[in-house]
Amino acid sequence: MLKKMERVLVDMDEVIADPMGEMISWYRKEYSLGVDYHAMLGGSWIKGFPQQHQGIIRERLMSPGFFRHLPVMADSIEVLKKMNEVYEVFIVSAATEFPNSLKDKLEWLLENFPFFSWKQLALCGDKRLVSGDYMIDDHIKNLQHFRGKTYLFTSAHNLDIQGYDRITNWQDAATIFLNGYQKQTAGNFSSPAIKDTGKEPEKFGIQ
Repeated sequence: MLKKMERVLVDMDEVIADPMGEMISWYRKEYSLGVDYHAMLGGSWIKGFPQQHQGIIRERLMSPGFFRHLPVMADSIEVLKKMNEVYEVFIVSAATEFPNSLKDKLEWLLENFPFFSWKQLALCGDKRLVSGDYMIDDHIKNLQHFRGKTYLFTSAHNLDIQGYDRITNWQDAATIFLNGYQKQTAGNFSSPAIKDTGKEPEKFGIQ
């Protein structure tokens, strides 16, 4: 009798897609201004933008097409392709928060991760409706109610969160899921209380 594959649930935004990076790049070109990564801590990365422009950022997130051409997180394609051979992998995104993103996200996933069947792509609302053995997500609100093993994917807005094992990048994920288990706790990371320096958030001493 074949052993049942363990199920891994993988978030989309800030885990395999980079809407924050795309928005910051656009904002710098449009307004010649930086962002405050420290202001992102404890909530949404939108708070890192100047208050007078946060409404514009939200409007752009809600607009058709924004999620269609996002950058892909480094190494996510290669690692997930290998994981898909040995795990039951589902991409789970709370896409209904941004209704215009549904078609964009589906097309983006099928284009960049063609080894996933459409049956493995779950665009939903509240993630409490899903279940599995592992969940990788950048928001603790999605991890708190999950009954399996959780991993917090490091992003600028969650650097101050403690109490969760972390995945910092997709090479970390490969180590954990493909080459054995290597635990890295959230307490190992510090919060960069600095203004935008032109570097991407993951470059702030988080390798």
